[in-house]
Amino acid sequence: MAAPSWGNAEAAAAAERAAAFVARETAVACPPFVPEVRLHLATEVTPLWHATEAALARAGVPPPYWAFAWAGGQALARFLLDHPATVSGKRVLDLACGGGVVAIAAAFAGAARVSAADIDPFAAAALRLNAALNDVDVDVINEDLTASAEAGAWDVIVAGDVCYERAMVERVLPWLRRQAARAAAVLVGDPGRAYCPSEAVEELARYQVPTSLDLEGRERRETRVLRLLPHPSGGDTEPVRR
Repeated sequence: MAAPSWGNAEAAAAAERAAAFVARETAVACPPFVPEVRLHLATEVTPLWHATEAALARAGVPPPYWAFAWAGGQALARFLLDHPATVSGKRVLDLACGGGVVAIAAAFAGAARVSAADIDPFAAAALRLNAALNDVDVDVINEDLTASAEAGAWDVIVAGDVCYERAMVERVLPWLRRQAARAAAVLVGDPGRAYCPSEAVEELARYQVPTSLDLEGRERRETRVLRLLPHPSGGDTEPVRR
């Protein structure tokens, strides 16, 4: 067998460091609205946020969104578990997956193949640990899929809580609209974020999801599961609400 290249060895070492960081800074717990799933989660918000910022500031890696079970992801995971026919026997992509609660729920619901994508290498590390913790197989994609105009080989695309920031929405939503136009079912979990689209969406479910006061400033958020439809104009421009 040929020796691994330096690039591969460095990538493997970086992945090991990320996994060690995730394991060290979190504890295994069940999200309150999806107790079937076990995840590596932060027990306190501020210490992990600061630890991650200190460790990753020079690399420009995003804050540790992967370490929290956000309301949009919990609602979407709950919907898949309660309506397994949505993904059963299908190829599923969890976009901007974070720690992977929705991807794992899709696997539990009988998806034929589950892929999960996030640009944060620490999210990828958390996802691998969480998939192993729940004894499910998930293909981890640590790259920005929205940078490609190619159609994906997925039957269902899920995205939990991606409408929290204008820049994120302007990049992600047009890509999701294009996927919806290619016959993929696109489901989004939204707990009332400012930039969630109001046009060309179909509400599938509505939940009261327990949340953290530290994260959301309240103990519950009304959260909808939406099916995102192709853009009514047929174009890529997404009107973004303030």
